Amino acid sequence: MSDRGASTVVGIIVLVGITVVLAGAFGAMVLTQAPASESQQAVFALTADSATQTITLTHESGADLTPETLRLTIAVDGEPIAHQPPVPFFAAKGFIGGPTGPFNSAYEGNWTAGQSASLRLASTNTRFRPGTAVNVRLYAEDRLVASLKTRA
Repeated sequence: MSDRGASTVVGIIVLVGITVVLAGAFGAMVLTQAPASESQQAVFALTADSATQTITLTHESGADLTPETLRLTIAVDGEPIAHQPPVPFFAAKGFIGGPTGPFNSAYEGNWTAGQSASLRLASTNTRFRPGTAVNVRLYAEDRLVASLKTRA
């Protein structure tokens, strides 16, 4: 009896064994890995009052936001306003006084559901009339959190 075919059979058994061990290790790694935490998307509402030139964002639900990480862009009828708000801030060019809520630099803590933040456009900024489209994009750490549109 010849031993010539025995090494081939042994080689196949070793390769199958290695494949089974690697597949088992990979499966164990995938199954024991904690699921990625899905950050709950924050939901906002937008209002724009043309009589007072006030823009208000209300955090309706979802993840809390840290005001220091926020960036806000505003457009009126599709055109960016002349002076964008440097949130959080107190007094800035293009705005009347200090904003309220998390847009104000004196605000402490996170922006949580149920809280609103407002700012008022000054006459030195782009103004909006009744019926004008107002778009607001809210970013946290350069990640878009909300893109909102309303009519004044």
